[in-house]
Amino acid sequence: MVSEARCQLVEIDVYSYGILLLEMITRKRPTDKMFEADLNLHNFAKIALPQRVIEIVDPMLLTEEIDGNKMMKNLISLIKIELSCSTESPKDRMNINIALHELHLVKNNILKVSS
Repeated sequence: MVSEARCQLVEIDVYSYGILLLEMITRKRPTDKMFEADLNLHNFAKIALPQRVIEIVDPMLLTEEIDGNKMMKNLISLIKIELSCSTESPKDRMNINIALHELHLVKNNILKVSS
């Protein structure tokens, strides 16, 4: 019983983590007035993949010094991780350990690109 409750808590935490990351990269809140009917932060990001990613990313996160194509691949990877964490169904959400591992890979790729 305790294990099942802990598992549900982790799934909820992963969801919140995914939404928080989406908020950070898009600079939008789930309560933003633009989100009506079926449009929410998760769907907003999902619709943008992969061709319109640049349109949803906070411009302050983008720098001219970084190779655009490589950075775009990293942004797409980052948003895919965030979407995997924030899926509606808890059983479809990415495991937090895998999410953190994937985020570290993206971070390392960004550091390689910018150096």
